[in-house]
Amino acid sequence: MANNKKLVEEITSRDEDFAKWYTDIVKKAELIEYSGVKGCMVIRPYGYAIWENIQKLLDKRFKDTGHENVYMPMFIPESLLNKEKDHVFGFAPEVAWVTHGGNEPLSERMCVRPTSECLFCEHYSNVIKSYRDLPKLYNQWCSVVRWEKTTRPFLRSREFLWQEGHTAHATADEAIAETEKMLDVYADFCAEDLNMPVIKGKKTESDKFAGAVSTYCIEALMHDGKALQAGTTHYFGDGFAKAFDITFTDKDNTLKHPHQTSWGVSTRLIGGIIMAHGDDSGLVLPPAIAPVQVVIIPVAQHKEGVLDKANELKTRLERAGIRVKLDDTDNSAGWKFAEYEMKGVPLRLEIGPKDIEQNQCVIVRRDTREKAFTTLDELEQSVEQLLLALAAGIYQKSLDNINAKTYTCGNIDEIINSLSKNGDGFIKAMWCGDEACEDEVKEKTGAGSRCIPFDGENVGDKCVCCGKPAKMLVYWGKAY
Repeated sequence: MANNKKLVEEITSRDEDFAKWYTDIVKKAELIEYSGVKGCMVIRPYGYAIWENIQKLLDKRFKDTGHENVYMPMFIPESLLNKEKDHVFGFAPEVAWVTHGGNEPLSERMCVRPTSECLFCEHYSNVIKSYRDLPKLYNQWCSVVRWEKTTRPFLRSREFLWQEGHTAHATADEAIAETEKMLDVYADFCAEDLNMPVIKGKKTESDKFAGAVSTYCIEALMHDGKALQAGTTHYFGDGFAKAFDITFTDKDNTLKHPHQTSWGVSTRLIGGIIMAHGDDSGLVLPPAIAPVQVVIIPVAQHKEGVLDKANELKTRLERAGIRVKLDDTDNSAGWKFAEYEMKGVPLRLEIGPKDIEQNQCVIVRRDTREKAFTTLDELEQSVEQLLLALAAGIYQKSLDNINAKTYTCGNIDEIINSLSKNGDGFIKAMWCGDEACEDEVKEKTGAGSRCIPFDGENVGDKCVCCGKPAKMLVYWGKAY
């Protein structure tokens, strides 16, 4: 091994210290670096490449459902923000304000966008005039700023990257259908591309987005049993339209307000990928979003023909549309194995003199470390099959984690005992719908309401808190 190369650093065991394990991975896998700007992070090339793949795949899904990308200013005048009272009240504690332009005080202070409803509404008031202008199906890729007190890379930072969809519709039914459709888009993306199963449901009234009529969400469960809100969609009704005086002339020649939605996911998905799939050796990346899907490690590369064959295989895989890297550095094979395990590369392909003689290579799966001897004549097909198998394997492992860590409880004492005995996880329990009971469950157990699932499941007839007749089942849990 070359003397100028660092050794692959050890990662804290996730069962020993999950928070330290997470921090070790984001640093040692070179996903982020801490910034001199408190609460903000530098997303390094490898981490940003993961985000680019997420963005590419989601952007296609959005466009396939008829949405167009736009871009709004990052500054919102205070008077514009104040037009929707519930909205501004919900975001007020997190808003960052700009008060000066250069050395001159501004006549009106402006906030750095925490979200862009106000800007879209102002735009809609100018461009929506007739039913023929609807629906407006817009999406924006940008960064937003929320002045968080406690931060953690990807999961919660003062500036983060995301997409925010904003749509306007002629009727309530169309807008509600949009929120439900985009929730399905998110859930399908998580399952198919991130290999991360989620629970779909509706947020309680106290937990919905500021200014929304209703909020829907997808909830994932991490390895340690804590929930992660992976995405949300919101139905606004016509409240924003009224506040911002957005009107259109309908087919019956009457003036009406459109019904609006918004929906978004962010770079916290990367945190979810780490905590749902990673292990004590580092990342385990879903093939769909892995910057490198196959790394080729030449064995005894100094021997004649080894590097030539490795480059040939690299070219073949690239032509098959597979993201591949050949590591022909002078680091030892053992160092390379550990390095790319830490970076979560789905497949490792080993090729040496004996393999060349037998017209084969060795392919190792990152998740199971199973080795497969593959004939070079069928290399492309074998790699594609193994990538599919790995994706299915880590999805099933995540699903097994949800099933193993979902508990049914009938009262608060059972929740406390379950969490104490089994550790964190989803708690399924009935609820009367009273916000006071919701608050009491969280206060006494630490588990807040995550969502009201759409399937209408029933596990009892009494509220988990007060014992009165229950109206619905709720998933409860501790969360990031």
